Amino acid sequence: MSKKKQPHAATPALKILEEEGIAHSVSTFEGGTDHFGDQAAAALDVDPERIFKTLVIDLTAGKGPKRELAVCCLPVTSKLSLKKAAAAFGASKATMADQNDAAKSSGYIPGGISPIGQKNPLPTVIDETAQLWDTIFVSGGRRGLDVELSPDDLAQVVGATFVDVEAE
Repeated sequence: MSKKKQPHAATPALKILEEEGIAHSVSTFEGGTDHFGDQAAAALDVDPERIFKTLVIDLTAGKGPKRELAVCCLPVTSKLSLKKAAAAFGASKATMADQNDAAKSSGYIPGGISPIGQKNPLPTVIDETAQLWDTIFVSGGRRGLDVELSPDDLAQVVGATFVDVEAE
């Protein structure tokens, strides 16, 4: 089961939320090694559509070694539409970023990438379904560490907009 407490070693995401005075709660649970969203939903005992995954995409679509990365947050129950994501960022095409590129850019490990407090903040969109909930959960920067906050506060702290990025 989840435990609501402040971890001893705060992540960059948690530090930013504290510094900005953003209302949030922290839940920790056994993170596992795959299917992180499913594990979070089970451990937190909340509707899985309230748990949002953080996906890093590449907008360069093979235009050389320089990567132009961006972030999409969407429910763990959904699949990302790369076409919609590209359009949201004004790009012609998008692909999933290489895990190593995502980790290097964000400063977080895959499965624990938070949209908040990234080493190199990236342009971010949040799927519009987030606005259906008073609060949603996103990674707090480690596997097994989720932060609950309002979608509007998340958008404000990461400079995101709400857009439909779910695959049909």
